Amino acid sequence: MAEATRLQRDNVAIVVPALNEALRIREVVEGALAQAARVIVVDDGSDDGTVDRIAGLPVTVIRHARRMGKGAALRAGFAEAARQGVQAVVTMDGDGQHAAADIPRLIDAANRHPGCVIVGARLRKRVSQPLHRRIGNDFGDWGLGWACGFRVVDSQSGQRLYPRAVFTLPDVPGEGFVFEAQMLVSAARSGARIVAVPIETRYACAGEPTEFRKSHFRLVRDLVAITTHVVGQVLRHGDVARRYLKARGEPPVIDDPSGEFGPHIPHAAQGPGSPP
Repeated sequence: MAEATRLQRDNVAIVVPALNEALRIREVVEGALAQAARVIVVDDGSDDGTVDRIAGLPVTVIRHARRMGKGAALRAGFAEAARQGVQAVVTMDGDGQHAAADIPRLIDAANRHPGCVIVGARLRKRVSQPLHRRIGNDFGDWGLGWACGFRVVDSQSGQRLYPRAVFTLPDVPGEGFVFEAQMLVSAARSGARIVAVPIETRYACAGEPTEFRKSHFRLVRDLVAITTHVVGQVLRHGDVARRYLKARGEPPVIDDPSGEFGPHIPHAAQGPGSPP
């Protein structure tokens, strides 16, 4: 098997889906540019001047005339990244909740776990995450783990690194936030593992100087949509009980050199070609 291409700032693109992100988008994009040579912003029908805020920055901008949802925005960004020939894509939201400074850590983890999806798991300062969202995330992780065939951590995080073999997977179904969930399921079924890298939880709360816009994620509506979709995937795959027991017996892979959240085991995960 050929040795995987080492990821670095010149062969990784950062994709930022953006819907009415004028508040923080310039800061987000400038941070992304400090970490990678290619940044792709997909404006999903914004009407608040989002694109005007990044005028003059050396980025690729794709504009949707009307709102099409996060799934469509990510698909457009992935297609452009594939056209540019990059070896991996890092996704991050345009509202500032993802720190660009974490991107090198995701890339380092991807080099230790070639072919795997790297998820920036919001484990640090998790107490600042609203309780209802924490419960929702845990429920989502349970369902996604069942569909993937192994346990996952923070399956709803939008800060991820997808290797080329994953972000170019054809015909990945799902719209809106469902698409992000399906990307993990499709990655797992292609033979890629999911590796978590602990990042800091960033939410607007009392005493915090940072201002965030209200999340586009609606916990009940979007979690029901994700759960319904994932349950359908599980049922269609068959052998439901066996897959559930297998998934619960496969612990999540956490790449954490500090050892705070789990043992740091380089090359512990497997990439495409090694089915879960």
